[in-house]
Amino acid sequence: MVIATFNEERNIKACLDSVKDLADEVVVVDGHSQDETVHQVKKFVKLERERKSKLKVKLIQTSNKMMFHRNKQLGLEKAAGDWILQLDADERVASALSAEISSKVHQVQQVNGFFIPRKNYFLGRFLKKGGQYPDDVIRLIKKGKAHFPCQSVHEQIRVDGQVDYLKNDLIHLTAPTLSDYLRNANRYTTLTAWRMKKEGQDLHFFSQLKYLFWLPLKTFFKLYFRHKGFQDGFPGFIFALFSGLHYSIAFIKYWEKEKTGGDFNLAKDWQSK
Repeated sequence: MVIATFNEERNIKACLDSVKDLADEVVVVDGHSQDETVHQVKKFVKLERERKSKLKVKLIQTSNKMMFHRNKQLGLEKAAGDWILQLDADERVASALSAEISSKVHQVQQVNGFFIPRKNYFLGRFLKKGGQYPDDVIRLIKKGKAHFPCQSVHEQIRVDGQVDYLKNDLIHLTAPTLSDYLRNANRYTTLTAWRMKKEGQDLHFFSQLKYLFWLPLKTFFKLYFRHKGFQDGFPGFIFALFSGLHYSIAFIKYWEKEKTGGDFNLAKDWQSK
């Protein structure tokens, strides 16, 4: 298993515990965490040794990069197993998925990767609508047959060859609280605003209409009505609302920097967690 971390002291133990009976090796790439993440990993290693587990844990400490997928890619390169399960710290492997993975990797396969359906936990419930389930993500890959492009924060792993699907869910504790969600949203909107600046996005009247009204409304109606986000109750409404507001907030951040002559401090947003 491969996992990249930055300030994940709240999540890392539960994530590691969920795979300790599945994985032969765990590679943790830590991006210079400023909390107890590394201590939690070392504590996990100690407990595994005490129970005489054969699980090997490799801790790699490096810098915290704005394009976090670079650390994930480093983990893929350092992993030794024939099959690699790539996880984020806020993801959990339940027993049913663990059994399915064990079965698949011991079969003769013509595929080099697997999509896994992901259940996203948001504001107290798992979202079932709004385009959020099944949130298929490539997480199980053959060594040397896949890589991260490292171009976008929400990109999928690219697999050379055939990709299949697993049936059991991966648990994703994406935003247990509104504060968690807003912290991540601040990062992603800053990154989008930075891209607007890099691409030379115009600030004229029609751009304002596009980013302040058209795209937010289009996104909200698509998620809340077309994809039936209303069936997820109030969390579904909030998710659709803030998904649309992403464009407005990013444009306002871009407008602010252009008018004041300031620049984006992407590293500052990524250092807070």
